Amino acid sequence: MDYYTMNIAGLERKLPLCKISRDLYIAAFIIFGDVEITKAAATELLKRAPEYDVLITAESKGIPLIYEMARQAVDKPYIVARKAAKLYMQDIFTVHVKSITTENVQTLCVDGSDVEKMRGKRVLIVDDVISTGASLTAIEELVESAGGIIAGRMAVLAEGDACKREDITYLEQLPLFNAKGEPIFR
Repeated sequence: MDYYTMNIAGLERKLPLCKISRDLYIAAFIIFGDVEITKAAATELLKRAPEYDVLITAESKGIPLIYEMARQAVDKPYIVARKAAKLYMQDIFTVHVKSITTENVQTLCVDGSDVEKMRGKRVLIVDDVISTGASLTAIEELVESAGGIIAGRMAVLAEGDACKREDITYLEQLPLFNAKGEPIFR
């Protein structure tokens, strides 16, 4: 397997290259289990964060990051938009999303109590990687339908066309790769 080595929040990581199509590969940023990178990325994102009242992410790779950001910020709650409705959920808000790293269309859900946490509040959307922006759009829809005010959009890495967006704050640009494993910066 080929890898792409990059510096993220002052730490070097080797990211495995994964085939998306015949001519396109992505470097997989795996935040799960990497406490060091999670802490460092959370610290750096908080330094750049706009004023906000609550954090939100989509299940699942953004969870350790958003937890660490909330822990470091001390008094800021966080919400996880779940991939499916859970038994405990009432008054569920849902949206559908198709992501580059997921084969099927996903449903994102939040509970009515999470809606109350967002209503009239500044909500900061956080993810590990933003690529196509599909998950981001779905979370924006959830926040707005809940009556929240989008304070900002943040990610550890921006990939592909997301790097061109001025409304996303990110730590590093993650290139796409051709079939030879060569970086493609757009």
